[in-house]
Amino acid sequence: MSESEFTYYGYDLCVGGYFEMPTSDARRLLPDHLEPLEVVHERSILAITAFRFVDSMVGPYDEVVLAVVVPPIVEPGKPLSKAAFFPFMVGTSTPEAREHAIERWRLPHYPKDISVDFTRADDQLEVAVTDDGAPVLELVVTEFDRGSAANSYMCFTVDPDRRYRVNILMEADHTEHEEETGSLTLYEHPMTAGLTIDEINTYPFREEWYGRGRQTFDQMVTF
Repeated sequence: MSESEFTYYGYDLCVGGYFEMPTSDARRLLPDHLEPLEVVHERSILAITAFRFVDSMVGPYDEVVLAVVVPPIVEPGKPLSKAAFFPFMVGTSTPEAREHAIERWRLPHYPKDISVDFTRADDQLEVAVTDDGAPVLELVVTEFDRGSAANSYMCFTVDPDRRYRVNILMEADHTEHEEETGSLTLYEHPMTAGLTIDEINTYPFREEWYGRGRQTFDQMVTF
């Protein structure tokens, strides 16, 4: 694959948490060709990831992604993905970022600009997502041992006529742990529609925190 076939995004922060959710919610949110990945019977995985992008084709912007975790596809000759996602809702802070991601990656978006505020305090980072001042979610991720990382992920998207898959590489200083020290608060909002909020764990079983780095998308393929 030539250099021109990749798409690059530079960020100075990316944090995420993985939370147990009802499998019944996951199945309602997924298209028919995808299955949720369960941690235990009837408990699947909600992934919430927040980015502060500083360099992209559409300038700087903030983003939050809500996704169901699904099994990755094993591709001969390529590294196994750390996780595979079906994003069911994405929020961005600029209309240019929203239009770009819908057109290029077929990602479903909340149709208004949102605010994503990142607050660092000691060894934790709090992310507060609001919509015209109304709370959407609050995510806290905590720090652990750090090291240089180049991690592969897989993303699935759809439109009315096709199914898509794209591989994503995340390169940055990175911390990951399962200490269950972070937290999640979800609010009733169109971005969280489809989630049974009272049945989603308020603490993550896994947390990730990337420092300044680069996100690289392969070309999107149909399958």
